[in-house]
Formats: sequence, structure tokens, C-alpha cells
Amino acid sequence: MTQRIAKIVRKTNETQIDIELNLDGTGKSTVNTGVPFMDHMLDLFMKHGLYDGSILAHGDVEIDDHHTTEDLGIVLGQVIRQALGDKRGIKRYGHAFVPMDDALAQVYIDCSDRPHLEFRATMPTAKVGTFDTELVHEFLWKFALEARMNVHIVVPYGHNTHHIIEAIFKALARAIDMAIQLDARVEGVPSTKGLLG
Repeated sequence: MTQRIAKIVRKTNETQIDIELNLDGTGKSTVNTGVPFMDHMLDLFMKHGLYDGSILAHGDVEIDDHHTTEDLGIVLGQVIRQALGDKRGIKRYGHAFVPMDDALAQVYIDCSDRPHLEFRATMPTAKVGTFDTELVHEFLWKFALEARMNVHIVVPYGHNTHHIIEAIFKALARAIDMAIQLDARVEGVPSTKGLLG
């Protein structure tokens, strides 16, 4: 099987994002974004999705974490879309339920080329450390848009904000991993239309 690998470098006046990703890996990665909380979340994402590669960023974090976090979502979505190629033979749909102590996250994925984010999660606190928790939605929306995935996230309960976000990132990685698995029974793309979109 040809490994599905992609690399994208995106440079703006606010950030430089450099992501290389192997979708068919074992979870070995290097993550250094300048935003410590995102380093932690993306390290979990790579490990639980069994993706190999590197996620590197340099941004204007002296202002705040917004631009870097948003642009990480953009480029991670783009690199996954590029690595998937024409999506022939994939399962298309994936889901995962991940508990993290008090919190439970449910994520459902459709690699449909019809981007959408449904985000049903409440953050009990505005910050985890210095990280603004509203940026989780910003990251996920830009990710779904650029990956061209339909992403539904439901957190039915949880009272620790860190645990909620961690469960979301783990579940997202596992749901995507399920959706992008190749199935020898699938001929072409998994759609009665003959294309995804």
C-alpha cells in the first residue's frame, strides 16, 4: 500500500505553520507550536490517530494564541485532505467515544467534501492556564472547513475544562482514523453519486 503522506508550509505576516503528516503511521511525532496547550492537544491527536510526522509553528503569540491556533487548524485540515488524495477505497464515516475522567466526548466524522462543524460542548472555564478555551471552536471550525469534513462533536457531560478538551482531541483523532481506513470492498469512492461532495 502506498503511504498517504503530505507536507504543507503556510507563511503569513502572523504565523508560519509547517506540517508533515503520514496518515498510515504509528503515532510518532514532533509537535512544537509555541502554544503549550496546543502542543499537548496535538501530541495527543497524533498519538491517538496513529499519525506520524511533525507539527511546527511560529506565530505572534506575544499578542495572543488566536492566530497560531486558527492557522494550525487551517493547515492541519489542508494536509489531511492532501494526504487523503481522491479518497478512493476509504470507509468515509468514523466515530469515537472517549472518556477522560469526568468528561465524555463523542465525535462523528464524514469525509464527505461537504465541510461542516456541529459543536455541542460547553467549556466550564474561559481559560486553561493561559489558553483561551474559545479557541478550541476556532481551531475545529477551520480544521473541518479545510479538511472538507463533516465533523460533529458532542460532549454530554464534564466539569473539568482540560478533560473536556483532551477528550475531544483524542476522539477526533480516533474518529478520523476510522473514517480514512481503506476497505478492499469499496470500489472507487463510497458514494452512490460516484463522487464525494
